[in-house]
Amino acid sequence: MVDTDTRKRRGGGRAGAAARRGKAVIEQMPWRLPVNTDRPTEPLPPEGVEAIHDGAMRILEEIGVAFYNEEALALFRQAGCKVDGEIVRMGRDWVMEMVAKAPREFTLTPRNPDRTLKIGGNVILFGNVSSPPNYWDMEIGRKVPGNREQCRNLLKLTQYFNCIHFAGGYPVEPVDIHASVRHLDVLYDKLTISDKVMHAYSLGKERVEDVMEMVRIASGLSDEEFEATPRMYTNINSTSPLKHDHPMIDGCLRLARRGQAIVVTPFTLAGAMAPVTMAGAVAQSLAEALCAIALFQYVRPGIPCVIGTFTSNVDMKSGAPAFGTPEYMRATQMTGQMARFYGLPVRSSGVCAANVPDGQAMWETSNSLWAAVQSGTNMVYHAAGWLEGGLIASPEKFIMDCEVLQQIQRYMEPETYATTPDDIALDAIRAVGNDGHFFGIQHTQDRYSTAFYQPFLSDWKNYEGWEAAGAIWTPERAHHLFKEIIGSFESPPMDEGVREELADFVARRKAEGGAPTDF
Repeated sequence: MVDTDTRKRRGGGRAGAAARRGKAVIEQMPWRLPVNTDRPTEPLPPEGVEAIHDGAMRILEEIGVAFYNEEALALFRQAGCKVDGEIVRMGRDWVMEMVAKAPREFTLTPRNPDRTLKIGGNVILFGNVSSPPNYWDMEIGRKVPGNREQCRNLLKLTQYFNCIHFAGGYPVEPVDIHASVRHLDVLYDKLTISDKVMHAYSLGKERVEDVMEMVRIASGLSDEEFEATPRMYTNINSTSPLKHDHPMIDGCLRLARRGQAIVVTPFTLAGAMAPVTMAGAVAQSLAEALCAIALFQYVRPGIPCVIGTFTSNVDMKSGAPAFGTPEYMRATQMTGQMARFYGLPVRSSGVCAANVPDGQAMWETSNSLWAAVQSGTNMVYHAAGWLEGGLIASPEKFIMDCEVLQQIQRYMEPETYATTPDDIALDAIRAVGNDGHFFGIQHTQDRYSTAFYQPFLSDWKNYEGWEAAGAIWTPERAHHLFKEIIGSFESPPMDEGVREELADFVARRKAEGGAPTDF
């Protein structure tokens, strides 16, 4: 426990509002929670919504979902569902009754309360790349297994960029740390390098319980204070088609009982783990998510839950996953529409299949990010740094993606579509008339520095100017920025007593053996 005096002394709360991010390597947009004021794209007519909903419910009623978790099976029996071995079938009335208990909106409060997030409504939030086992940067020049230093550097980018709102899973798996204690070292790094909302992997009870305790310590909270409001979250994937494994469900049940948030994201690849049709793939994805959300609401009514979509397609020539495709975009839009039908916040992703930060990487990622905007997504996973279908994390790609994220945020700002008399600017138009220009008039001079988005990475010089400046391509510019940001980075403040308590907890749990590696 942390005593009251320690809580008052810690530096990660409101005192961290001006958390240092090092020198101003770039002029970036301020921290804010972007509000998506666009009407969502809804490709489904009312009868299409009903058809997909009926398909998802019939999957749950007639086919069923396998749950490889004895506690979950016992809970489903208690709720009156049909349990045949590991297969659970449940009526649509019960599913809809349970899902209706989930809140449409909720908050996540990290150790720095000024980084509190609102999940739901028309707020759209972006998170870092999570879970790639490999790493690539321009200095190394090839794909290599991730390590702790690379993980820490990507966490520094997560903290540095204001357009990144939450810290997802490990931005790259540090395979140089033994799997039994990896979560302890990485969470220590995350909590000391960043003051943003944290994530826990649901991979065995020890990992979930350890992360909850470390988040509680870092925030200087009692158990009661920690459980009074969501402070962190987990994200789980079903094992498509139509399966939920033991450790992920176990972790969610533990988090639910302590009031923490849960994101359920089926990973359905049309043509491989789901039907080749988008409607069939979305219906299956919804069934896999809704049955788990219903279970968590049965255990703790009102627990914050988010429905996720990770429905894309495979390359039918090779079987490889594809991302940022037209089908991916439509599936994301359709799932967003269905999430509103169910009254749930929605998560999607910023993803690509490209192997290096090239043109393909950016057009596929842009497609997936704008699909998130169009779908009314609330949480965008993997919004910065993802390559090779999630197998590679790259700092250059991270920084290139952040340029896109800032452009999306700028696009959403009210001043871009304001219509006051000053914005209509009739006096300025009258002053210029038919043969002048607007460069030198006062209306322009008063607004020139803030009128338009200013990039930190894009190069707007003409070819000759670009060539004279060294002809540096975008990934190389991003690499230089990465080095500058890491070189000048300063972690947000944390009270030394809290830091020591975290370190002591990590040392004790390591001495106890950490967590088992066979789930």
